[in-house]
Amino acid sequence: MEQFQELLNANPLLLLAYLIGSVTFILGLKMLSHPDTARRGNLIAAFGMIVAIFATIFLYEYKGGEGQPVRLHNYGWIFGGLVIGTIVGTMAAKKVQMTAMPEMVSLFNGMGGACAMLISLIEYKKMVDYEGDSIPTPGKLIIIVLGMVIGTVSFAGSVIAWGKLAGKIKDKTIPGGQIINFLIFGGIIALAILVTGNFYPGSTVLFYSILALAALYGVLFVMPIGGADMPVVISLLNSFTGVAAAFGGFLYNNPVMLTGGILVGSAGTILTMLMCKAMNRSLKNVLIGSFGGQKAGPGGASKEQGAFKEISITDSAVLMAYAQKVIIIPGYGLAVAQAQHACHELEKILEEKGVEVMYGIHPVAGRMPGHMNVLLAEADVPYEKLLEMEDANDQMSTTNVVLILGANDVVNPAAKDDPSSPIYGMPILEVEKAEHVIVNKRSMKPGYAGIENDLFFKPKTSMLFGDAKKVLQELAAELKQL
Repeated sequence: MEQFQELLNANPLLLLAYLIGSVTFILGLKMLSHPDTARRGNLIAAFGMIVAIFATIFLYEYKGGEGQPVRLHNYGWIFGGLVIGTIVGTMAAKKVQMTAMPEMVSLFNGMGGACAMLISLIEYKKMVDYEGDSIPTPGKLIIIVLGMVIGTVSFAGSVIAWGKLAGKIKDKTIPGGQIINFLIFGGIIALAILVTGNFYPGSTVLFYSILALAALYGVLFVMPIGGADMPVVISLLNSFTGVAAAFGGFLYNNPVMLTGGILVGSAGTILTMLMCKAMNRSLKNVLIGSFGGQKAGPGGASKEQGAFKEISITDSAVLMAYAQKVIIIPGYGLAVAQAQHACHELEKILEEKGVEVMYGIHPVAGRMPGHMNVLLAEADVPYEKLLEMEDANDQMSTTNVVLILGANDVVNPAAKDDPSSPIYGMPILEVEKAEHVIVNKRSMKPGYAGIENDLFFKPKTSMLFGDAKKVLQELAAELKQL
């Protein structure tokens, strides 16, 4: 109640700036829901953030030692951090390749979790230093501890996710990992009760023990996860960061932090649930750390599949040129080859020949949520041509040719046919219903989930080996001559 009264008594210009920031966040998130308005929505939200930051720097007041209002005065540190962060962030964003975008998203998300963690550490230290032996407010202690735990889990988990996506850390399932995670989680809860219940007021040992356990849980929670499950984990960690930021908004009585955190947390949670549904996975398994940690049984191991057949560039071009409908399935191989522009060029040439061309998008294709959508949007592929998985599957039976560009696990029939497969139960793009299937890959190596794809050996399937960009350019050149 006291904090609410302080907010009402704050500088009207500061309140107006916070209102502008909150409204722009909401508008920006709404506009992000469609590619045509996403860029503008991002800029609007960024403008609101700038307004809120500078209003806080120049208009925010806090109570000094004698209860008198004092404004921020350490501008050197503040603007030094802003300048360094702006330069580093801009350079990183400009230099990053699209193939490395998932790693950057995960790393930046981890930085948000680290900020929430540091806020809780600073506020707890202030509480202990200033209040001494007096009993701290339980409500504030709960917010501090929750913000620290969630922020630390997000930070540690995001760093591990970054390492795994960058190929620096390999998947590793720890024996009895679920039990260990349960014990760590139980330990965090027990220590949090001791701290927030004021059984040991101002105990820095207990507080930092919670920090250590939360960091360990974040590491063990993400370590066994691999394969096509990673986009779901990134989305979940993103929601954690949003929730942690919201707790920071409570601590500082800051409506902008609160609004932004709630928006990120709720949007990330909804996206996580949708992606779990798309992967036919349980959110409960994500939270206890068993998600993606299953070992492949016989279906996940190499087995005798028979022979596959290859197809030439010329035959592929002829097949597509005389088709009525072609569906292109983009995957991580498209991103690796930076072939999105060549893909769009092929699409335009086919349409000039009267062929209907659409794109089938699996929810977890690539390494992060929406990875394929981002790639194709960069090449100016019309959003209307992007079919969600269910819509694409409805059209497969009337499709003459499916062209798969670097996708693997999201088209593997083992997800439907082989109960021993580690991806069994995952909804896939049912490309085998089409008349012809052309798969472009560099080699016959397995996909990110580490299992062989039964689709490659089906009678309707032909393999077109080579770099995706080079293959698409050759296909486009061949089509122009037909």
